[in-house]
Amino acid sequence: MTEASDSLLGRAERRFLRRIFNGRSVPITADGHPFLTYKEASRYLLSLPPEARERAYSQMKSAVAEGSGSP
Repeated sequence: MTEASDSLLGRAERRFLRRIFNGRSVPITADGHPFLTYKEASRYLLSLPPEARERAYSQMKSAVAEGSGSP
């Protein structure tokens, strides 16, 4: 992942993803795909078109808020 592709995710999104995936032992699921690391999640998000990216990011965020993705 390059700096240019990483900038497609905003700073707040990158920080949030790094925080929720830090030391994770239980995967977070979005679009039916389990993610255990920041790199897996960000690589997947960057492969999506903007609308789908926002939807998958929201799914990850709500999984953590609901506690189903808590470490």
